[in-house]
Amino acid sequence: MGRSLDRTNDRLMRLFHAGYVDRPRAQLDYYPSFGSAPMIYALADRGVRLLKKWDGVEFRSTEWSRKNREAGRPFIEHQIEIVNFEVSLQRAVRERSDLRLLLAEEMLAAMPQPAARHPYSLRAKLRDRGVVRDAGVVPDLAFALELADGSQRNFMVEIDRGTMPISRSDPDQTSFERKMRVYLAAHSAKQHTRQFGWKNFRVLTVTIDHRRMQTMQEASQRLREPRSAGASLFLFATFSDLQATTPLAHTWSDGNGRAAELI
Repeated sequence: MGRSLDRTNDRLMRLFHAGYVDRPRAQLDYYPSFGSAPMIYALADRGVRLLKKWDGVEFRSTEWSRKNREAGRPFIEHQIEIVNFEVSLQRAVRERSDLRLLLAEEMLAAMPQPAARHPYSLRAKLRDRGVVRDAGVVPDLAFALELADGSQRNFMVEIDRGTMPISRSDPDQTSFERKMRVYLAAHSAKQHTRQFGWKNFRVLTVTIDHRRMQTMQEASQRLREPRSAGASLFLFATFSDLQATTPLAHTWSDGNGRAAELI
């Protein structure tokens, strides 16, 4: 931010007391167990009105303060992990002259058929025991890396905090395996080409530990979709892996356990 930590904290405190940002109350239960954890701030209604007036920023929702009051701790932690990944990615690309990072908002303009509510959502028909079900998935993050030769590598990101079952016996219930099935079916049907204009893409999953990561890889190997990339569509890493390096420098592991890199 170009400011010291003390000056940044002072500015945030002033914005909070003036009503431009909130401190979601769900984070207060951090303190008995973690002590003085970093404070998390969220945009408040007054801040939304200011950004609309000054910068013409468009917001789909007008009830941000209510959302902040209702936000639970799992939601907040999930959002923070998404931001951490994106910041790490931006910092890694900034150090290279042969790469350009394209974030989701910048890629929207080139989309042939973006979905209205969630532009990067994918839908597919899944067959279970003779029954066809319509299912969808919305990634936590979408981005592309543009190489020096003009080629583009596209990625969707899933941030997994270990709260969702990897597999379920009931196909109607949510599971990580069901998400992977949607990605595979959409990839096989070339939905990414029709909807986003992408030639290809891969799904990055960041999860809590290597044991859960291995279970995810085993689940991806069980999936069968005609003319699809199979388990190689998915790349996996853990939070601790990426804390020690960056998404670009890290050697990811695909669904078959093979080493892979983003570029």
